[in-house]
Amino acid sequence: MLGPLLTLAAYLVGSISFGLVFATRQGVDLRSIGSGNVGATNVGRALGKSAERKVMLLDMLKGFVPVVLARWVFDLPWPWITAVGIAATLGHVFPIWHAFRGGKGAATAAGVLLGALPPIGAAALLTFVLVKKFSRRASAASLSAATLAIALTISFDGRQWPIQLAAGLWIIVVLRHAGNISRLLQGQEPPG
Repeated sequence: MLGPLLTLAAYLVGSISFGLVFATRQGVDLRSIGSGNVGATNVGRALGKSAERKVMLLDMLKGFVPVVLARWVFDLPWPWITAVGIAATLGHVFPIWHAFRGGKGAATAAGVLLGALPPIGAAALLTFVLVKKFSRRASAASLSAATLAIALTISFDGRQWPIQLAAGLWIIVVLRHAGNISRLLQGQEPPG
């Protein structure tokens, strides 16, 4: 019974759009600025780097906390850990509280990986930071981090459910960045 309840709770908590909360408190319509996305990168465009960092941390915690509860506190089996992590990320992407119009899921997915597979999550997060620093594109950094995470999980973990978790997160991130991928390939992706 705990697995389904924690999975539902992860989705509901994942559905809290901290980007929209921060922007609304500042009287800013985040959906009408920059990319119109509710994630940390667009928050940075609208409200500055400090707000971007806060939203990114909160979005990561939406994935991290439920997975830590599932894996380390309640010691649930891996199918439930996977379900909790995917649910938290899908909550961010399709938030019930915000008409199912959410972000791209990268920060929440990073939090999930940090909670479920800490060394792989840390490697993915470091990859995000480095790629963003040198490319100045959060989309390239997000895609690189998600791709590295699935490659490391296959190479160094090899268990079915952790691989399914990393693959599920990779699919979500790639699908949500489809437009960014097209612009990156055409050399038209703006910095941010």
